[in-house]
Amino acid sequence: MAEASTDQYSAGEQGLGYIYQPRFALLKLLQLPENTSVLIEKDDDLDFIDQDGVKTLASLKHKAVGDRLSDLSTDFWKSVRIWLARYNRDGRSEANIRFFLFTTGAVSEHSFLQNFLLNPPPNEDGTASLAKLADDALAATKSKLIVPIAAEFNALSDDEKEDFLSRIVIFDKSPRIADVPTIIKDQHMRSIRREFRDALFERLEGWWNDVVVNLLTGKRAEAIYGYEISDKLSAFAEEYKSDNLPITFRGKAPAGEIDAENDPRLFVVQLREIGIASNRIRNAILDYYRAFEQRSAWARENLLVLDEMEEYEDRLVDEWSRYRDVVFEDLNEESADAVLLSAGRALYQWADIESGNIGSLRIRERVTEPYVVRGGFHILANTRPFPRVYWHPRFMSRVGSLLGATE
Repeated sequence: MAEASTDQYSAGEQGLGYIYQPRFALLKLLQLPENTSVLIEKDDDLDFIDQDGVKTLASLKHKAVGDRLSDLSTDFWKSVRIWLARYNRDGRSEANIRFFLFTTGAVSEHSFLQNFLLNPPPNEDGTASLAKLADDALAATKSKLIVPIAAEFNALSDDEKEDFLSRIVIFDKSPRIADVPTIIKDQHMRSIRREFRDALFERLEGWWNDVVVNLLTGKRAEAIYGYEISDKLSAFAEEYKSDNLPITFRGKAPAGEIDAENDPRLFVVQLREIGIASNRIRNAILDYYRAFEQRSAWARENLLVLDEMEEYEDRLVDEWSRYRDVVFEDLNEESADAVLLSAGRALYQWADIESGNIGSLRIRERVTEPYVVRGGFHILANTRPFPRVYWHPRFMSRVGSLLGATE
């Protein structure tokens, strides 16, 4: 009984091959004219369609380091089998189609496959046609996989064989999957400051993978165009300029259930103190989560300048204190509880509804996402041991007992 192979490399390369497809498609669409489109796993690994409707079927082969493509390499002939089916389907010589093989391996020096390279070596004797070279190679095989492909190929006329083979281009030594991000960042993100390119690539590829999933699951029916990538890359790039910051937590929610009734955090306790309804408290918890995580992301990506967040919080506190003084101006020691609650709600109404639209409260001029401001106030309302902002006029006088209850 044969022992099971302990070499996992080939399986690993096969797995990489599936991941390679979308990443390589992203690279190629950035390199090709913007009106080029791509479909994935339709007629081949990738189908590229140019503005004139010419379709290029691309087979991708992510091989082990040092792998070589020879006359009877199954990688080549398995692709030929796919291409022959499409060639026959589309009318053979009338077909508006080309065939590309992208492989991370290299074509062997003495293989007739050298003739399919983008820059083939000179034909020294000038006598043998591509069809004759292919026939000679196929005649030498007894492979159970390749023999049926040879039969399909030999069903073509001599002219059709020559026409079919003339449509094939092999791009050997193609970038490996780990090299693609560096190529994209170096060649297509030069307008972005170098320290931001890793973060920007991560966002671009995250968006791209979502688009690809939608395409493969049928949620998206139409091909993906190169200009879509250009537009998205441009939009992301705008967020990394000096008057802006990337917004990456819009619509995000914390893991698990949101418990507005029992959440013990100080900013939530404060909202319950002024009688805010549970659905509004839930929104506050979302704003807090998004603002907190957004700040953490900015810090990880080194997008904030020295003391920028501290100065921003000081601005929020200053504006809050000015509005507080206006809202609380007519209150005194004799003010009824209902009046105090009404004043607290009015102050919170300003922070919850109006503050997000106030330009002076933006951390940077073009950061207009309201949760940055709203969540900023909740972060300040959650500061221990004493909150930097509060809503109920008497909150600070009884904060000790409340803090004890939430410990």
